[in-house]
Amino acid sequence: MIPASPADTPADVLIVEDDPIIAIDFEDRLLGFGVRHVRTVGSVAQALDAIARRAPDFALLDVELIREKSFAIAERLAALEIPFAFVTGYGAETSIPAQFAAHPRLQKPCSSDALEAALQGRGG
Repeated sequence: MIPASPADTPADVLIVEDDPIIAIDFEDRLLGFGVRHVRTVGSVAQALDAIARRAPDFALLDVELIREKSFAIAERLAALEIPFAFVTGYGAETSIPAQFAAHPRLQKPCSSDALEAALQGRGG
């Protein structure tokens, strides 16, 4: 993989993940890639509030949250033209709405290479 230049790396990333261990792993890796600010939330409401307070440069969305799916967040990010990637532990069984088919989808656990590629807009 080509090393990332700081210009390729988003400064502020929002992680929407309901499993704290997975969220910490993503945060550690993102900071290692040169991301300056990482915010983590665990629900749709918290994510929409975080986006309203300060729009991120990129977001990682766990598809299956505890009692909800993250598609409302994806709709808000798309409206704001903020890039994002879906993260799922359910693989191909997880149905992603057609309007989001072009966004990267990372399989949990995902490799650092796949995460970095999604972060830099090169797919997942």
